[in-house]
Amino acid sequence: MAKELHSVKLDKGKCVGCTNCLKRCPTEAIRIRAGRARIVDELCIDCGACIRVCEHHAKVAVTDPLSSINRFKYKIALPAPTLYGQFKNLKDISAVPRGLMRMGFNEVFDVARGADIASRAVMEKLKDPDCPQPLISSACPAVVRLIQIRFPELIDNIVDIRSPMEIAATMARREFCLKHGVRPEEVGCFFITPCPAKATAVRLPIGHEKSAVDGVISMMEIYGLLSNQIRRDQGDDTEYVSSDSHRGTALGIGWARSGGESLAIAEEEALAVDGIDNVNRVLEAIENDRLPDLKYFEGLACDGGCVGGPIAFENVFIARNRIRKLVSELPKVSIDKAVSLDELEALGDEMLLNKPIEPMETLRLDADFTEALKKMDKIEEIRKKLPGLDCGSCGSPTCQALAEDIVGGYAKEMDCLFLLKEQITLMARQMVEISELTREKNT
Repeated sequence: MAKELHSVKLDKGKCVGCTNCLKRCPTEAIRIRAGRARIVDELCIDCGACIRVCEHHAKVAVTDPLSSINRFKYKIALPAPTLYGQFKNLKDISAVPRGLMRMGFNEVFDVARGADIASRAVMEKLKDPDCPQPLISSACPAVVRLIQIRFPELIDNIVDIRSPMEIAATMARREFCLKHGVRPEEVGCFFITPCPAKATAVRLPIGHEKSAVDGVISMMEIYGLLSNQIRRDQGDDTEYVSSDSHRGTALGIGWARSGGESLAIAEEEALAVDGIDNVNRVLEAIENDRLPDLKYFEGLACDGGCVGGPIAFENVFIARNRIRKLVSELPKVSIDKAVSLDELEALGDEMLLNKPIEPMETLRLDADFTEALKKMDKIEEIRKKLPGLDCGSCGSPTCQALAEDIVGGYAKEMDCLFLLKEQITLMARQMVEISELTREKNT
């Protein structure tokens, strides 16, 4: 993955070289060198775990500024379902799209509607007796990239349906152009995100050539302005005018929480897991055939689901509860009633991934196979010397990683405090022996 495509970045001026991020990175993508963190681009999945744990705010999510919408004559906002859980005392859900339109957007298309479409498409996939088991959700780009890096054997299990964000953008642009008679290139679609991985997925799409989304704006960026608009809106009985195709169901909005997708597809043998470490463990179990009855796996990198995204404003537990309450108050409509097969057919291939998902090439030991084998032997030799404590004091996340870094030329054996201590003890003993020999010679 090219360096400039990552959305999680390091602010070197704020980094103090602690090991919080190093210990929590699920793909071991962080090193501490020369007193500063370094993100290994080939291993980073932009999950944002380091953003959450960095007390010094040295990890940041790079998204598009709100001003970027002015690149287009017509602007469409694509609010993630999580956005509805960010505001206290939200009496009317329509206040959110009204507020976005006052901020400069010409139209608002609910990504929850894209979730409804994706849910129905998954339901149809699960009816196919030849589909892989379990099917794995493609909705969380951080989880998909985790599979590309650590579990390439499970790539074929990823459902070949684009994310709700992509489906919503495709539908929104098409409908806006038809309604207003404008050209597609005049219309910009902007996703309002709680998550840096979505920004990376737009810049570097997974499973398709080009994203239908033109920009990704952080919820943190728009929260203050939108919150003011919503406060002004309370008591305004002006109805937000939108076609039904723009609005998501309660089940679509429920995708904001872990388990929302599984509930929407109504699959009894589905498993929803949130938190990247938990997802990692379940993927290991799937890879090792320890979950033979599982038919669908919904994995979300953030604790609590998308409501726990590192660039969402509200506390994850409060936001999750608000989404739960909102979903309980909205009309109950099943996905097969909300989305017809004709709608799926109309979207056709635009709804599907059209490019193979490939394993991500991580750090190669050597382009020459023979040299690579020699380096593997050297790594094993060094690893046996190391204590196996995985303390991180050396600046690498594990002893195995340190051995690899040493062979790669990025670290030294003496970076390990235990080996350094042994070396210092040996040198001290040698100094004592030399001192005693000198004293004997002088007497």
